[in-house]
Amino acid sequence: MRTLCALLLTGFSTLCSAAPNVVLVTIDGLRWQEVFRGADETLLSHKESVKHPEQLKTEFWAEKPSERREKLMPFLWQTVSKQGVLIGDRDTDSRMSVSNNWYFSYPGYNEILTGKADPKIDSNALKNNPNITFLEWLNQKPRYEQKLAAFGSWDAFPFIYNESRSGLYVNANGDRYDIQPQSEKMAILNTLQAITPSPWQEVRQDSFTHLFALDYLTHIQPKTLVISYGETDDFAHEGHYDRYLRAAKRTDAYLAQLWQTIQTTPGYRNNTVMIVVTDHGRGQRLEDWQHHASKQAVLGYMKNLDTFPEGIVGANEIWMAAIGPQIKPLGVMKTQTEIKQNQIAATVLTLLGEDYQTFDNTIGKPINEIVAK
Repeated sequence: MRTLCALLLTGFSTLCSAAPNVVLVTIDGLRWQEVFRGADETLLSHKESVKHPEQLKTEFWAEKPSERREKLMPFLWQTVSKQGVLIGDRDTDSRMSVSNNWYFSYPGYNEILTGKADPKIDSNALKNNPNITFLEWLNQKPRYEQKLAAFGSWDAFPFIYNESRSGLYVNANGDRYDIQPQSEKMAILNTLQAITPSPWQEVRQDSFTHLFALDYLTHIQPKTLVISYGETDDFAHEGHYDRYLRAAKRTDAYLAQLWQTIQTTPGYRNNTVMIVVTDHGRGQRLEDWQHHASKQAVLGYMKNLDTFPEGIVGANEIWMAAIGPQIKPLGVMKTQTEIKQNQIAATVLTLLGEDYQTFDNTIGKPINEIVAK
């Protein structure tokens, strides 16, 4: 009887300490200023950036930043801020930034996924990533076989993950979603994607990325899933502050639906962490909020921004959020030292119960301050 009790206790302990699943979400170029302050009053009324200022003000304006940010991203502030953690509010000494020298997308995603910056990743060119992402490393382990996937709106993601070498399932831009058995809903969605023009040749609309990823999450149930939304960045580059804000609010709704799905799916409920992070920041002023690039990038790949010889100040400043049973409910966390983008990979691996140093002992360390022991 004593032996049986010991076995039962051991099994119970193992179950309770089982490594969670992780859903990692990236939101391209969404500024920390909107996330923590809400809509920017100067941009909200700028007629070149907004078609109907009064209508937009009704949607997003309030006197207090706390009210504005909740209007913009209600799930983030009504749920994540109370049950999880947010980092990146520089107004309250919560700081996070990239460690790469470029401040644009491919270098940022490489840093998130590999745990370190690579100075040779200096453009957004569609070239296979020579570096190994933590997903590719996990994919070599039997327990992760067919339990990893990445969905994104941008056509560069198959190259960032080096799909041909890594063997990962990557669905991006105009890729069909052919996971079988396929529901009627997914078949219709494939048809809609094929006949619905995107505003951008290299980026599909986030609604397709989201719904394909949601179906994969519920039917394949991966251990780790990465979802990358992009509309915030594209509308910002075009100077459409109204569309940028609405894209941010839609993305917040996607996060809410993801979390609801996680919490109602057996195997995920109470055993899954969702982490949200962005690849780069943006400018801080009316003149440069559309852009992002370092001084070094302006001298090379981003020569079109040579009117900003110092680069886009603030484009290195990013933010993150996390929620789940293994995440401390800290709200907006003040940081003793600046958190870096290169710490995301090690944090994900730690949450999965993996030794990040076995993956690469030179990458950024886990953000242990947010992980519940």
